[in-house]
Amino acid sequence: MSTNTDPRPSIRFRGRNFLALVVAPDPPLDKWYQDLDSWLARAPAFFMGRPVILDLSAVALDKAGIAALVQQLQARNVRVMGIDGAEVEWLGLGIPPSLVGGKGEPAPAVAAEQAHAHAVAPSDGEPSSLVVDGAVRSGQSIYFPRGDVTVVGAVQSGAEIVAGGSITVHGALRGRAIAGASGNDKARIFCRKFEAEFLCIDGYYLDADSLDPRLHGKPVQARLDGGRLITEPMD
Repeated sequence: MSTNTDPRPSIRFRGRNFLALVVAPDPPLDKWYQDLDSWLARAPAFFMGRPVILDLSAVALDKAGIAALVQQLQARNVRVMGIDGAEVEWLGLGIPPSLVGGKGEPAPAVAAEQAHAHAVAPSDGEPSSLVVDGAVRSGQSIYFPRGDVTVVGAVQSGAEIVAGGSITVHGALRGRAIAGASGNDKARIFCRKFEAEFLCIDGYYLDADSLDPRLHGKPVQARLDGGRLITEPMD
């Protein structure tokens, strides 16, 4: 009778959920690239360090076209880890793998134009809100696509909050606030002192040049109304 005396442990395989953004290009791609560049100019940290799933269901591309699209995204520091909506036989070396078993969810606009992205995240046992106890400093990015974010302090200029739900800032909002990033058109943004650089809810945005100067320094809420992002004072 033989005995296995190999001291090495057996190979272990585990299933694990990871958070990723789904980016869904729309034709024509030249216009979509322009919209994406416009979005990145306003929210440069949005994709930073975050894996991306590329949804090709809205565009008809061959292998060379897919490779060119992936290269265009990589040049913009958008990291594509997998592809959905393409025939498996098209894919090869140099192209991220095709995904199997993903949920088919529509991707809301990341900007008011045609650049699309939405978050896919595990839900079982995950918290639905995040509290940041203190100020968010310039250069920091808080990313929580599972639900609401509350900041007990200020959001400084150059800082960014990205939430799947609503954002509440109990101090001054001087940086960028992106709510409804998971495709939630009911999300809102609240702040005690309104000095924002950029606001976005479910893809509809206002930059600093579009914000009402009469609200500067006042308690404000932002919400969607009939496909428009509006800001209004809080009583």
